[in-house]
Parts: sequence; structure tokens; C-alpha cells
Amino acid sequence: MPFFMYARQPVMPQNGRPNRLRTSTPRARGVLARREEREFYLFVSPWILGFLFLTAGPMILSLIISFTDWDVVTSPNWLGLENYRRLWNDLWNPSRLVLFQQSLKVTTIYALLEVPLRLAVNLFGAMLLNQKLRGMPAFRAMLYSPTVVPAVASAMVWIWIMLPHGGLLSLILNVFGLPDQRLLFDPATALITIIAMGLWGFGTGMLIFLAGLQSIPQHLYEAAEIDGASVFARFRYVTLPMLSPVIFFNLVTGVMANFQAFDGAFLITQGGPNYATHFYVLNLYNFGFRYFKMGMASAMAWVLFFIILAFTLLIVRSSAAWVYYEGEVRGR
Repeated sequence: MPFFMYARQPVMPQNGRPNRLRTSTPRARGVLARREEREFYLFVSPWILGFLFLTAGPMILSLIISFTDWDVVTSPNWLGLENYRRLWNDLWNPSRLVLFQQSLKVTTIYALLEVPLRLAVNLFGAMLLNQKLRGMPAFRAMLYSPTVVPAVASAMVWIWIMLPHGGLLSLILNVFGLPDQRLLFDPATALITIIAMGLWGFGTGMLIFLAGLQSIPQHLYEAAEIDGASVFARFRYVTLPMLSPVIFFNLVTGVMANFQAFDGAFLITQGGPNYATHFYVLNLYNFGFRYFKMGMASAMAWVLFFIILAFTLLIVRSSAAWVYYEGEVRGR
């Protein structure tokens, strides 16, 4: 019998009459509390160890490396704030050697365009999948399937589609007597093309929106319909407010992900043409693993960390004005 069950047994005194039932003694409660504490730390220890050795440890190490000049092979040389000073100077006087300003500009434009477009596409897809039609599970699986395709495989497909000579899109244009397209090879259109290609894997955000749509109480729509609200009015005054927490979540995660965009530029354009798709993380990767300047790469990583942190805090601070949680009172 477990110990805590013994603690609840009546105590038999010497006169043979049982005393009143007692739940437990203070000593027993202390033993149980210590046991639960040990079990808690035992179960969370894998996460704690993973965080210390795979997240916090590398972050602290990269912060130290950012103050050095290290080529991975020889011993690092201490530079102090020199790497950050070079990044700051390149922000105002662009250099082809650092490309900090160019990569930051490209990434910011990409994030500011990609995030709202992806939110709109995800919401539109979720509203389509929320319809009660025959064969909807198969349609949901079909729309979600591009998300599980590996990034390299998706890049190969898009390269085949966007080739200027012999690509699928060029072949379709040739059928109508139009010249070959060079969207990925023109600095004016390369970034827009990468943005459009980035909308390919929208399944994860779409599923989150779908879960949010299905959690909206139907009586709200019925009440709005009885009051004579149109389809657009129901979407504006019922769907959007009730989905605002989901929009908030997808917005924050989208900003974090898009400021770290890397796959498309690395696999398809290599940052070209003329650095039109030279994303920030691609520039960071080049410094760390092509030029073996780990100090500069670590400094760029920490600058990116604070940029993402600033955007995230801005979104969180603004959420009080537009995020609505069911049951809350305005201003409380």
C-alpha cells in the first residue's frame, strides 16, 4: 500500500477505540512534497539539459566569439567591439566586402511583404477548408502537402519552372508567342519572385487559422445574421476579432521566420542577381562558412537577434489595441 494511503488510516489507541480520521501529518506532507519536487526535476531535466547545451551554451559562446577575429582553425584574436563597429560603418557607407546594409535592406523588404501576404493566403485557405463539402479531407491534405516537401526538393522544382530557356513557365509563354521569362535573373523582379515562391508552403499557418475558425461559436454568426449583417460585416465584426489571437501568433512567428529567410536565396539564386536576393542569413552564412570569419558572423547573428526582438516587442506592445480575447473586458 502506498505511503499516502497509510497516512490516511485511522490511528488505533491503546483503549481499542479508533481516533478521528486524519488526512496526513506535517512530516508526511513534507515527504510527499519533496518526492514530487524530485519527480518534477527528473521529468524536466531533458529539456533543461537540451536548453543549456544546445541553446544557452551556444548563444553565450557566440557572444564571446563576436568580440574576436576567429578563422575556426587558429586561436581567436580579441578585437573588442571592432566587428560591431564595422557593421555600423557599413550601415552608412555600404561596402561590397561586408554587404551588411544590402542584406538588411533585402531581408526587411522581404519580411514586410512576405508576412502580410502569407497571413492573407493562410486565412483565405483556411476559410476555404472550413466549408462543409464532400471530399474536404482530401482537399485539405492536398493543400497541406507542399509544406512537408523538403526545401531542397521544392527549390529544384522551382528552378525547373523558372528557367529562362526550357523552363515550364517559359514553355507556357512560348505557346502563346511570348518571349522567355527571366524573373529570377532580373534584379528588379528576383526578390518579388522569391517572395511569391515563399508562399508555396503555407500549410502550417493555414491549419492554425483553420483551428481558430472552427473554435468560433456559431451563435455569434447566427446573431449577426439575425441582425441583418452581410457576409463582409460578419467577417469584419465576428471572424476577425475572434481570430485576432491566432493572427497575433502567426504574425509573431512569421516575423521571426522571415527575418531568418535563407533556403530560397541559398538554393536558387545564391544571393543574385547583383545581390538583389542577398538575404541577411545568407550573408551571415558566407562570413562564417565561406570566408571563415566566425567573429563577424557571430556579431551579425547577435544584431539579427536584437532586430527580431525589437520587432517582436513592438508587435506585443501593439497587441493590446487589436487582439481580442473572448470574455475579456476592454481596458482590463
